[in-house]
Amino acid sequence: MELVIIARFHAREGEEDAVGAALTEQVAKARGEPGCISIVALRSTRDPRLYFHARLPNTDRFVERMEQLIDHPFEANRLVMIA
Repeated sequence: MELVIIARFHAREGEEDAVGAALTEQVAKARGEPGCISIVALRSTRDPRLYFHARLPNTDRFVERMEQLIDHPFEANRLVMIA
């Protein structure tokens, strides 16, 4: 079964670019991890402070870094495709 994990990040005011940079850096690292089929970082078109990211096992330091830049508790959701 293919598992999809989506993490939501809403940047603290003024940290939008830092969140985008951290996500870009993490995606590049994660693409080389075993079992990574695909990974992307997404930014909302309606709210430039809102980002989404797929999380892989070796991302604890990334999450710690992001917790300093976002204005809400870290949240990740495990999802399976149904259609």
